[in-house]
Amino acid sequence: MKRRLLYLTGFYLSTVVIFLMAKVMFMYCYRADYPFSFADVYDVVAHGLGLDLSTSLYLLIIPFLLTVASMWLRIPHAVFKCFYAFIAVVLSLAFVADTSLYEFWHFKLDASCLQYLETPTEAMASVTTGYLLFRLVIFVLIAFAIYQVYARQTPSAYQGSWGEGLLYLLLIPLIVIGIRGGLSESTTNIGQVYFSQNQFLNHSAVNPVFSFLSSIGKSGNNIVSYDYYTEEECRELTDSLFDTRSIQTDTLLRVRRPNVVIILMESCGGQFTKLGGHPEITPRLNQLAEEGVYFTQCYANSWRTDKGTVSVLSGYPALPITSVMKLPEKSRKLPAIASSLSQEGYATGFFYGGDINFTNMRSYVLGTGYGQLRWKADYTADEQRSAQWGVRDDIMFQSLFDDIQAEQHHHWMKTMLTLSSHEPWDVPTHQLEDPVYNAFNYLDGCVGQFVDRLKQTPLWEDLLVIILPDHGYRYQGVDETTPIYNHIPMIWVGGAIKEPRHVDAYCNQSDLAATLLGQMGIDHSAYTFSRDVLGSNYSRPFAWHTYNNGVSLFDPTGFMAYDLDVEQTIASAGPDKNRQLRLAQALLQVISHDLIAK
Repeated sequence: MKRRLLYLTGFYLSTVVIFLMAKVMFMYCYRADYPFSFADVYDVVAHGLGLDLSTSLYLLIIPFLLTVASMWLRIPHAVFKCFYAFIAVVLSLAFVADTSLYEFWHFKLDASCLQYLETPTEAMASVTTGYLLFRLVIFVLIAFAIYQVYARQTPSAYQGSWGEGLLYLLLIPLIVIGIRGGLSESTTNIGQVYFSQNQFLNHSAVNPVFSFLSSIGKSGNNIVSYDYYTEEECRELTDSLFDTRSIQTDTLLRVRRPNVVIILMESCGGQFTKLGGHPEITPRLNQLAEEGVYFTQCYANSWRTDKGTVSVLSGYPALPITSVMKLPEKSRKLPAIASSLSQEGYATGFFYGGDINFTNMRSYVLGTGYGQLRWKADYTADEQRSAQWGVRDDIMFQSLFDDIQAEQHHHWMKTMLTLSSHEPWDVPTHQLEDPVYNAFNYLDGCVGQFVDRLKQTPLWEDLLVIILPDHGYRYQGVDETTPIYNHIPMIWVGGAIKEPRHVDAYCNQSDLAATLLGQMGIDHSAYTFSRDVLGSNYSRPFAWHTYNNGVSLFDPTGFMAYDLDVEQTIASAGPDKNRQLRLAQALLQVISHDLIAK
C-alpha cells in the first residue's frame, strides 16, 4: 500500500512541479517584451498554484484508476509507460503552443487554435520554416524530459487489501472536490488566478492545459449566450440605441448612386496613423483623410479578420468568442452591403489574395451577395508565393484596378481585403527600419497609388472609395486596455464626395452599412445593429469592442474595458464606468440572443 500511495503522491507532485516550471519558462521567454521582477515570478507562481493543483488532479485520474486495478490485476509497466508518453506529448505540445501563440494572440492557449487545423497552410503563413523547426526540436526535448520524470515512477504490483481499497474509495471525493476547487458555489476558473493590473502577469499565472480544456465548447463555432439582465431590463438599457431609419441625414455625397470600392486594410489600427502619433508610417492615409470625409471617432468591433469583415460588410457587431463567419447557417441570414446593392442593380466583386476557405470566408462572401470572387487560386504560382499569406497587396491592387477598368456594368461595388500587413511582415519595400511599421507603410503606399491611378480615370467622377481596417493590432504596449488599439481610421474619398470634412460622431465599423445605405437612399431596416451616424436620430453615440475574454466601450464621457474571466473592470477613463459596463453587458446579451434566434 505504501509504495502505491508514494507513487500517486510522486506523480501528482511531479505534475505540479512541471506546471510551475512551465510558468517560469513562459515568463522568461517574454522577459524582453514584458520586464518583471523576482517578486512578480513569486506572485505568478503563488496565485496560479490553485489552478495547477486542480489541473494536476485531472491528470492523476488515469494513474489512480490503474493503481487501484493493480491491487488485483497485474498491470504491465508498458501500460503506464504508454500513458506517460501520451501525457508527455500533450503537456509539451501545450507548453510550446501556448508560449509560441502568445506572441500573436496575447491570451492563453484555448480551443480557438483548433480552427487552424482546418486550413494549416494559412495557419503557418505567419511564421518561417526555421521558426517551426526550432519549436519542433524544443517540443521533442520537453516531451522527452517529461517522460523521463514520469517513467521513473511505477506503482507496486503487490496484492492489496480491502482496507487499502477502502482508502482509495475515500480519496475519490477528495479528488473530485480538488478538481472542482472546493465546496463553494464558485468552481475552479481562470479568473481566480488574476491578481494584477499587469495582464501579462495574470496570463502567466493561468495554466495553459486548464485554459484549453475550459474553453472546449466555447470556440468560434459555438454561440455563447450572455445573460446579465431580465428581458425588460435589457430592453430599457438598449432602447433607442439602434434606430434602423435615416432621418434628415447629413449628405456627404454629390452622387446618389456612386460606384463603390471598399478597402479593408489588414490590422491597420489608428496607432499606425496620425491618430496614434505616427504620421510618418501612413502619410498617404493621412493625406486622404484631409482630401475626403474622415470619421475621426471610428472604432473596430473586434480583434480578428473574420469578425471584423462581418462587422463591416454586414453591420453585425462581433461577440467575444463566437465567429459568425464560421456559422454558415447563421451568416447566410445576415444582411450585407453587397446583397443590398445587388438588389439595386449593382454588380459586386470580392478580392482577396489569401485562401478564401480560411475561417469559412468563401461561404460568407458568396452567401451575402458577391457575384464575383477572386482569390489566391486565380493567380500564377509565382504570384501566390509572393508573400507568406498569398498574393502580395500591390499585385492585388493592380488586379482590382484592371477589373474596375474592364467593368461593363453601369453600377458596381468592389471589395478588397488586404493581407500584407500581417506577420511575418514580408513586404517588398524597406522604407522604415521597424519591420511592423514598414509593412504598414507598404500598405499605405499601395492604397495611395491605387487611389492616384483611379483619379486619372473618368471613373473617378462617380466613385466612392471607402477605406478602413478590419481590426487593430497589439504592438509596443498597445492592447485592449488602451483605447488607441480599437481606434481606427475610416476615410471616404472619391469624386462622389461633395466636399472634404471631418465627422466626429462616435461610431463602429459596423455602422458603415447603415451610414452608406442611408447616404444612397436605400432601406437598411434589416441591419438591426448598424446605425446611420449621419442621421438626426443618432442621439446616443457610443462605440464598443469585444475581444477574446472581454468587452470595451467608448463614448463622449470616456472609455471602459471589462474582463469577462475575472468579471471586473481592468481599465477606465471617465466618470461613469458602471453605466458603461451595464450598457456593454446589455449589448452582449441582446446580440448573442439575436444570433441564437437566427
